[in-house]
Amino acid sequence: MKIAFVYDAVYPWVKGGAEMRIHELGKRLSDQGHEVHIFGVKWWEGKDTFDYEGMTLHGVCKARDLYVNGRRSISEAIIFAAKLFPRLRKENFDLIDVSVFPYFSCFTVKAISILEKIPSVFTWHEVWDDYWYEYLGGAGIFGQLVEKAVSKLSENNIAVSSWTKDRLEGLGVPGKRITVIPNGIDLKKISEIETEGGKSPVGLESKIYDIIFAGRLIKEKNVDLLIKAVALLKADFPDIRCCIVGDGPEKTALVELAKKIGAYESVEFAGFQEYGALIGKIKASKVLVLPSSREGFGMVVIEAFACGVPVVTVKAKYNAAQGLVEDGVDGFIVELDEGEIAKAVVKTIGKPSGNTKTSEAALRKAENHDWEEIVKNIQLVFEACVRRN
Repeated sequence: MKIAFVYDAVYPWVKGGAEMRIHELGKRLSDQGHEVHIFGVKWWEGKDTFDYEGMTLHGVCKARDLYVNGRRSISEAIIFAAKLFPRLRKENFDLIDVSVFPYFSCFTVKAISILEKIPSVFTWHEVWDDYWYEYLGGAGIFGQLVEKAVSKLSENNIAVSSWTKDRLEGLGVPGKRITVIPNGIDLKKISEIETEGGKSPVGLESKIYDIIFAGRLIKEKNVDLLIKAVALLKADFPDIRCCIVGDGPEKTALVELAKKIGAYESVEFAGFQEYGALIGKIKASKVLVLPSSREGFGMVVIEAFACGVPVVTVKAKYNAAQGLVEDGVDGFIVELDEGEIAKAVVKTIGKPSGNTKTSEAALRKAENHDWEEIVKNIQLVFEACVRRN
């Protein structure tokens, strides 16, 4: 098959779960003999179109800021969608897969699909619905209407989690039009990455960090609650160590908070880390805490599981990561509160025997997310779409 993936952000120039998914699927589909093209914003220097790791990358328009004042740029999304039309129509594809967010490119893909009689698949990483009002205030009605309109466009939808599928059905999309194919991880690659410090990842005594967080430092990640939880834990664990991996607009405020409440000496702000270094730090940690109130999937949860590290996450309406964690088995799901987070951390770092069981359960869970299995499933979906067309 000749396959096109459409998403404005392109890995490795932009790093995130959706970008990584397209990159990993594209590489593996190419290895299977398929011709894979990726259409995105031109984040790179040089030619608009070039070959990269077995795929053909198409720079649809010049690079622009993805975020303005902490929110996804509407103008960037509209320009990308408009410039996409002539570039995508030049090629003759068997199938087009478009990542739904930020929506406008979906209308372009649908138009091409109808004009050229090419089947299209819409991949949903998140469904926001009424979250639009939290994101944009009263103007959120326009985001909600656009999302609702996009949900009516496609007969073929992929949701990256059962959580997202349920929310998509809430928009009125029939379940028979939705296939759940989760994000994946490279289990072999992760297994080959050395633990930070060079120690064995087995046993709590070998760990450098008690707690690790990894993600963009934005308000909805609620890293302030993690820092407050560390301050609470210092009473019983005076040598507690927490590593915060990532960067973002909240970093300065978080550093100031840590200093103000006496947690600064216990918290390492590690900044952005390359993938190998991130995995090395996760392996060197006893528990990963993800207190995010909004996650479309929560890739770092699966990465932690692959390292044998249990996860604490929170009950929140828009947090799909809680759907990945089995409470009390491979981690804990708690209320969005620093005291509750602290209690869950104690259950992990305070009982070596309990940690061993949750660690083993986490490793078993990770086996369900290997990219090789996911590629097989996505090929079946793509082939079925082409046959029906």
